[in-house]
Amino acid sequence: MALLINDKCINCDMCEPECPNQAITLGEFIFEIDPILCTECVGHYDKPTCKSVCPITCIVPDPAHLESTDELLEKYHLITLTT
Repeated sequence: MALLINDKCINCDMCEPECPNQAITLGEFIFEIDPILCTECVGHYDKPTCKSVCPITCIVPDPAHLESTDELLEKYHLITLTT
């Protein structure tokens, strides 16, 4: 499943440069994760790097975008083929 940055975000900018898919951008009020680009770092790393660097743990699974590891890997292949 894609990840989501909740409203506890303090806009520290730690997560955005860590995303290998460039799925994290600054939204109107807080950083946001594009669920189309988020693979939870599947294909790149063993665990999501954005969650690893977040100082307040505001990055959580997005219940609106449930995906299996196989689906995330397929998304990773589609993203890397088009970039």
